Amino acid sequence: MFGIGETWKRELRAAVDELVSADTLAFGGVGFAGTLLPVTEAYQRVEAALDDHPEEVRRQLDRLLAEGSPAGRAYAATLLERIDPTEARAAWTSLRDDPTEFTTFVGCVLGRTTLGGYATERLAIA
Repeated sequence: MFGIGETWKRELRAAVDELVSADTLAFGGVGFAGTLLPVTEAYQRVEAALDDHPEEVRRQLDRLLAEGSPAGRAYAATLLERIDPTEARAAWTSLRDDPTEFTTFVGCVLGRTTLGGYATERLAIA
């Protein structure tokens, strides 16, 4: 998924930059057509980089947790679950009091939640 040489680093940074400003959390296609949002594609690119570049992805997730929008931080903590479940739990715990809202999509269903509410749900199933 990521190019040869240093190109993968630029592609990874671009995908994380997309997540930093994310206003919607969607892990799959949305709407009746199942369209992938650009932010979902960015999430999938970062997720794909985990196999080949876990250290760099981890550094980028730290940046995303520090600089990201509420949806961006939710994406970061979700990806962190694949790298380090203990760190992911700590991230979710630190986010559970955040009252900031963002949009969610599950298939055709559009919703709104707070980052704190989403984090609390993730902690309950982790």
